[in-house]
Formats: sequence, structure tokens, C-alpha cells
Amino acid sequence: MPVGAIIRRYAVLILLVNLMALHAVHARAAEEPIKLVILGDSITAGFGLPAGDALPARLEAKLRSDGHDVQIVNAGVSGDTTAGGLARVDWVLGDKPNFAIVELGANDMLRGVDPAITKKNLDGILAKLSEARIPTLLIGMKAARNLGAEYTQAFDGLYEELAKKYGVPLYPFMFDGVALDPALNQGDGLHPNARGVAVMVDRMAPYVVRLLERSNG
Repeated sequence: MPVGAIIRRYAVLILLVNLMALHAVHARAAEEPIKLVILGDSITAGFGLPAGDALPARLEAKLRSDGHDVQIVNAGVSGDTTAGGLARVDWVLGDKPNFAIVELGANDMLRGVDPAITKKNLDGILAKLSEARIPTLLIGMKAARNLGAEYTQAFDGLYEELAKKYGVPLYPFMFDGVALDPALNQGDGLHPNARGVAVMVDRMAPYVVRLLERSNG
């Protein structure tokens, strides 16, 4: 067989092998679920609840039941502030998520942290996620009204301001439908019970679905 023909035959063989390898890579990627990480505090961590009743677990179950192949990573730390979240965001990015939810700020408010500091920390978190091109949902929080009008206005408004700055969707209030309802909270009045988490998941899920659809469209 002429040398030229042998070379052409080997070239075709190499091309076929490369195509088969590429197909295998895409097939494996298609089988892997979407990875969504929630960077949060005790609400994300599931304080006072069995692991299966924590918000990330319940949200994942809800999304999967609705046909979304999603794996949710629980990156919640009880007692964490926005400063703690900022310190951990590089670790979260190391897990290579496809999407992120940021649920932080309640502990800042409970400790009376200056809203300007809370805003700066959240800004830093969103900046890192934006730089890594991780589509993100920001979860809003509201200040206790006994902290005064000035504090309340500054704290409540920072989430909308940051959402607009980074062009990310905002779920306005983490405890929507749950706050101040004894039947939906644990004895401390601060953390939702399993029924409360169910309400939060039902209300939050459409925002998460829109995040996935918006980013995939």
C-alpha cells in the first residue's frame, strides 16, 4: 500500500477516535445534574431541623419533582454574617457550581451591623460570582422595625440596589409568608420549622426556575 494511503487511513482513524472521545465527554456532561450552591447562614444550614428538612434539601426535591435535574450544595453556616460569606465565597467557587443563591444578612441585622458594611460585603460576594460568570439569585432580607426608620430604610434597600447593580434576580424577602407566624417557626421565633421551610420553598422555587431558564435561554 502506498505510503500516502497509509497516512490518510491513519488520519481518518485518529479523527474517528477523537470524535468518539468528544461524544463520550458530552454524554457524561449531559448526565451530570446542574449544580446550584446556596451560600447562606443558619436558614440554609437547616438549624434545628433534620438534614432532609433543611431548605436546600427541600428545594432540591421540589425542583427535581418539577423535572429539573439539579443538585443543590448546602453552603450554609449557622451564625454566619455577610463578612463570613465573603470569606467563604472562594471556597464555594472551588466547588465549580453552575448557579448560586446568596442568602445572607440576617445576622448582620440582628447584630446591628452598619448596613453600609453589609452592602459592601454582599457587593464583594456578587462581584466574585459575576467575575466567575455564575448566574445568581439574591435573597433579600428586611430589618426588624425596632431598629429605627433610618436603619430599616438603609438595610431593606441595599438588596434591591445590589440586584440592579449586578443585574441579578432578587427574591425580595426570605421569610415571606413565614415571618412572625408561630405555627411556621421554631420556638425561638427566628428559624422556620419544617412547615415553614415548605412554605419558603414553594414561594422561592419559581424564582429559582426563572434563574435556570433565564441563564439557559
